[in-house]
Amino acid sequence: MRRALAISIVAVLAAVAAGCGGGSGSTTATNATSTSDKAACTKDTLNLVTPGTLTIGTGNPAYPPWFEGGTPNGGTFKVNDPTTGKGYESAVAYAIAKRLGFAKGEVKWSPVAFNLTFKPGPKDFDFAMQQISYNKQRAQAVDFSDSYYDVNQALVALKDSSIAHATSISDLKDAKLGVVVGTTSYDYITQNIKPSNKPLVYDTLDANVAALKAGQIDGLVTDFPTSYYIANVQLSNATLVGRFPTVGSQEYFGLTFEKGNPLVACVNKAISELKADGTLDQLEQQWITSKAHAPLIQP
Repeated sequence: MRRALAISIVAVLAAVAAGCGGGSGSTTATNATSTSDKAACTKDTLNLVTPGTLTIGTGNPAYPPWFEGGTPNGGTFKVNDPTTGKGYESAVAYAIAKRLGFAKGEVKWSPVAFNLTFKPGPKDFDFAMQQISYNKQRAQAVDFSDSYYDVNQALVALKDSSIAHATSISDLKDAKLGVVVGTTSYDYITQNIKPSNKPLVYDTLDANVAALKAGQIDGLVTDFPTSYYIANVQLSNATLVGRFPTVGSQEYFGLTFEKGNPLVACVNKAISELKADGTLDQLEQQWITSKAHAPLIQP
């Protein structure tokens, strides 16, 4: 059972959307930083599932660019092992852990299904880190951290497509784009790209991917993590053309915690420090912008 801590937390989160859901919003929360809060963020006083160990839940398999480095023999995780410290989420997790006072060997990774990362009730992890977009509905069941990664919409095309090397939105004006119905991706196409051809709308992402594979569309628009998976895992003849600039409110990934866990304030403090000293920018450049070959498509 978790130990109760007396800690003052003030968190203000603006409304934002889930990965393929509704509208999006602000990326930051404000937390009190009193003397008692700082004392509560030392490793020995943190509210943890296992005292002295920071337990992080994430998906299995663990895909790039979020996790890299492969898997050692006998490892629990498939594709990549989060304990390597390689890949954006793994590197960020260890940077947060270090700020909280944990050595690398004091961090434990636990496989968890994605839908359980924001399911209400007790957790067997201290926080989950699995490209989880913040939204109001999820935040009713779990607590979210501040943003550790701001999400962009992205474009996938076949390698021989006329838009495979597009560098600006103007390059897409005559493109036939596909999108899943009811998503923020559809809104991005109609409100920002505004192609001359009306986008083709599909009921599911699988149907959208199948249309791209069959050449029925020139490209598809979806959130960046999904686009990376499509271009690098699902399809052998596709390319991730790039990420689109944010217009309006920002969609973001946050860590999820059991509701009411005071650890949120300590993690938010660590994330704020990693933003301020440039660590998050450096890790994004290392593991996403360069590693994933996902440049920003210019307005």
